[in-house]
Amino acid sequence: MRNRYKGDSGTTDRLTKGLGWFSIGLGLAEVLAPRAVANVTGVRESRKNRSLLRLYGMRELAAGIGILSETRPATWLWARVGGDVVDLSSLASALADEQNDKKRVAFSIASVIGVTAADIYCAQELSAQAENGSEVSQTKVVRTIIVNKPAEEAYQFWHDFQNFPRFMTYLESVRYTGDRRTHWIAKGPAGMQIEWDADVTIDQANRMIGWRSRGESFFEHAVTVRFDSAPGNRGTLVRFEIKFSSKRGAALLQKIVQMGLGPRISEDLRKFKQILEVGEVIKSDASIHPGMHPAQPEPVQHL
Repeated sequence: MRNRYKGDSGTTDRLTKGLGWFSIGLGLAEVLAPRAVANVTGVRESRKNRSLLRLYGMRELAAGIGILSETRPATWLWARVGGDVVDLSSLASALADEQNDKKRVAFSIASVIGVTAADIYCAQELSAQAENGSEVSQTKVVRTIIVNKPAEEAYQFWHDFQNFPRFMTYLESVRYTGDRRTHWIAKGPAGMQIEWDADVTIDQANRMIGWRSRGESFFEHAVTVRFDSAPGNRGTLVRFEIKFSSKRGAALLQKIVQMGLGPRISEDLRKFKQILEVGEVIKSDASIHPGMHPAQPEPVQHL
């Protein structure tokens, strides 16, 4: 595998490459020999734990390949930090289980903490290099949906930001802190919370509403939602547009889009449609998916 990372030849460069190969080695072990990994870490061997270790192994392989193949691998280092948090959470739970080898689990926790410190160091150093050497990059995602309600009703629902957690499941809360300012709390990995503030930037009754995140953050974003008459007077066409901007280079923004932002927005809009038209999100009894989610219509049969 050819490493395209062209950072300094000092500590950060060597440590970053080492972490990349470490991820690949650990990932292969977890995927191919989960029983051996469970034994080394002190966790009792079970079908559930084998499946979990294989899942963690796939994550490690993806991070390792990303670190060794990307020109600016800061994003993948931060992904490793997130994975470290998940690993520590799992090991902490294992430490409380009497069926596990507590001494080995404790040693594993100490080892993961050491690796986490290295991951954070490299991620911070590479992020600072990217921020100092790159211009602001932007990306945009647009999704639309038709609701069988007048534009006024759709606008009024979006105008109350406290409605958003009802159909955006990753949001815990949105509350008003001023006339045109809101505070957002979202669910992050391993039970973490992500918080930010936003200001309303556009508010045209029954036509459009928009907001933008405030201050410096990992990435900035701006959203506009338009409400237009649907073709044939079949209700309202809702157009959702979100733009991201970042000083850390286009690679980060591309990763965000690749992580399924478009499908997530489409799912949120379907939930919004059901709430507005039916009054609640409908869940199919035959669904295999956990939690609330919008039921999908049956495909049209073409003769």
